Amino acid sequence: MARRRLIARLPAAAVAVAAVMSTMAAAGPPAAVPGPDRPTIRYTEYGIPHIIASDWEGLGTGYGYASAKDNICTLADTYLMVNAQRSRYLGPEGKASPGEKQDTTSNLNSDLYFQRIKDDRVVERLLDQPAPNGPEPEVKEAIRGYVRGYNRYLAETGVNGIGDPACRGAAWVRPITELDVYRHAHAEIIMGSAEPLLDGQVTAAPPGAAAAAAPPASSPEETAKKIRDAMAVSRRHSMGSNALAVGSQGVSGGTGMLLANPHFPWQGKNRMWQSQLTIPGKVNVSGASLLGFPAVNIGHNDDVAWSHTVATVAPFGLFDVQVDPLNPTNYLVDGVWQPMTSQQVAVDVRNADGSLGKVIRTLWSTRYGPIATSVLGVPLPWVVSAHAVRDVNMDNLRALNTWFHLDQAKDVHEVVDTLETTEGVPFFNTVASDREGNALYADIQATPNITDEHAQSCLTLTGRLLFNQELRLPNVPPVSVFDGKRSACDWPDDPKAVAPGLMDPHQQPRLIRKDFVGNANDSAWLAHPEQPLSFPRVMGDTAAPRSLRTQELILTAQNRINGTDGLPGRGFTPENMRQLLFADNSRAADLALDATVSMCRSLPFGLILVDGNLVNVSEACPILAAWRDHDFTADSRGSWLFENYWAFLLGGQAIEKLPWRVPFDPKDPVHTPNSLDPGNSAVRDAFGRAVLALRRAGVALNAPLSDVQKITRGGEQIPIHGSISELGVLNVVTPGLVDGKLDITFGTSFVQQVKFTTAGPPQASSLLAYSQSADPNSPHYADQTRLFSSGQWVTERFTEEQIAASPALEIKVLS
Repeated sequence: MARRRLIARLPAAAVAVAAVMSTMAAAGPPAAVPGPDRPTIRYTEYGIPHIIASDWEGLGTGYGYASAKDNICTLADTYLMVNAQRSRYLGPEGKASPGEKQDTTSNLNSDLYFQRIKDDRVVERLLDQPAPNGPEPEVKEAIRGYVRGYNRYLAETGVNGIGDPACRGAAWVRPITELDVYRHAHAEIIMGSAEPLLDGQVTAAPPGAAAAAAPPASSPEETAKKIRDAMAVSRRHSMGSNALAVGSQGVSGGTGMLLANPHFPWQGKNRMWQSQLTIPGKVNVSGASLLGFPAVNIGHNDDVAWSHTVATVAPFGLFDVQVDPLNPTNYLVDGVWQPMTSQQVAVDVRNADGSLGKVIRTLWSTRYGPIATSVLGVPLPWVVSAHAVRDVNMDNLRALNTWFHLDQAKDVHEVVDTLETTEGVPFFNTVASDREGNALYADIQATPNITDEHAQSCLTLTGRLLFNQELRLPNVPPVSVFDGKRSACDWPDDPKAVAPGLMDPHQQPRLIRKDFVGNANDSAWLAHPEQPLSFPRVMGDTAAPRSLRTQELILTAQNRINGTDGLPGRGFTPENMRQLLFADNSRAADLALDATVSMCRSLPFGLILVDGNLVNVSEACPILAAWRDHDFTADSRGSWLFENYWAFLLGGQAIEKLPWRVPFDPKDPVHTPNSLDPGNSAVRDAFGRAVLALRRAGVALNAPLSDVQKITRGGEQIPIHGSISELGVLNVVTPGLVDGKLDITFGTSFVQQVKFTTAGPPQASSLLAYSQSADPNSPHYADQTRLFSSGQWVTERFTEEQIAASPALEIKVLS
């Protein structure tokens, strides 16, 4: 095993380095501060690394080393995935993203998908292109350094010396190459298309001997509804975000503020990891990124703070191609039969006896893209026609350039310029504020070039139902299904776009204001309620009900700026912004609790008939009546009962479908619909079912949330506050089973609150809810999780003086 280098403690060798850093910071602005000759990692409280170097390669080296130290097993598992080797080492039946959620694809299907990308040299072709479609020189330098840092850590520990038992001694942990890192970046960029379509692409086979076993084709109406519902479920169980940018008119004392609150998985490859990256005179940025990205994806520098939220753009489109009944691998375009392209894809597979075999599968493509025979498990039978997929992000490595430029932006106008000139953001909105007191919302991203006119001339019947608003569900993107028989229905090229098939970025919505803008995964329409935005339908809906979380975000901003929320003063401060997020208020309870209590109290003898069972709910009435704060804090009583009741009442349908007495009004979208009808039978039935479910589970109706919503870390049970998105709670927390045990599957991950001052550094607090490391033997496996449990934040150390003053300071200099 390679000898480990010890990290010097501050009271000894680190004193000199810390003194130099402090002197450098006092010498003048960042441009006057020389960078260290060797990449240096300064660890402060909770294992947060502050990495400083003299160039991009050195910065990447520090990032690679520090991220591997915390999460080498998660990273190695990801490189195994993008190199299509999961079946070789872990067997074909395992799950490709263990821990993230239960419906992830198999190792075999994942390998076939990524092996096809490798065989097609997709990433290599992108690397050969000049910027903006290929990586810029600074990106290449940082990734070159990242590989050096990752491999250095692995060489120091050796595979058998890794602390995390998840991969200690594993044959699949190996040194990486730059191509591994680019493949991982590309896999994250295409995630919005790969996740719903991966299985359908690698199992697609033309009709023949297997046709008799294929599911019968559904009607266009049934197919559209099933796809919509499947996408809604996937959205509810994958990821989302809130972001609020406040300008000078909404901040107590002026300037700008930002609240970043991404909701990402708590396990697996989509964990976030926090760092500060500094090249004096070039970049000084603090925040978090997805593991393995040597840049900050969500964070702030000296002048700008930004975050991303999951947008309502569908990053893929389907093309319905008519096939020849006598030769179903031929398809019709402009009256001419064309042959599909066949491709044999082979992956190594570990057999049950430990020997290695091969699985070879023939995959099929058209001029539009690969054939897929399902979307999120919804069948798209290959019979009279087949469905081809076009992915707007398949040729996107531009996102790397986007984030490197965002890390260096000077104001929100530079943020917009970066978004427009790279068009690299994949399926995300951007929300930002700057030192000048501007608040920005922008949905400028890699978007299919589908105008409303083009859509209506090319949509199939299934496509019209999915694309238009008839089957609308909150946050579900409008998926296009176009007539593939006409080549004119392909996405047209726009000369103002960065790449073929992309929409002109200048046509995409953006809004800069001095009070506030925000997003909670609804479309761009209501980034601010007084200035609704318009945009092509492919980017989402307009004049439609907003989710309860969007309502809560807007009302929180309005009430705080107006001083009508019961807190002292007017306008946001760092303290009340943090307080309002972790107040865990439920918009659903604001709208429906009183009516629910009224219904409960009006029941004869307190009885509800549920599936032939008489359920006495009288005990529940005073419990909910006493739950006056409508909160999902750890000690709240009645919240778990209300959550279960609300889940039964919604039943997966849109919020406007509930029995409201006041329906949705597009002229008042923040306050409608409202006034739940307490006499409606659905309300009684859902309440009875909730009470019955809790009793059968052995959970007291007045149990505090901390008794039922908690996770286990190293034998310690940690209560977790917050709740599901459907309740209109900003601090989203989604419990579920992970490897057979109750855990948090996704929700609040990295949160950051930033305030700019008229002079001096930004003031920031942050929290990584699941902590920096996935290694159960790390001291930073659950330390921030405990802070999250108690509603505490970490005061950020950003300046050199602040870093040097940390009582927990440890320094690692990489030679």
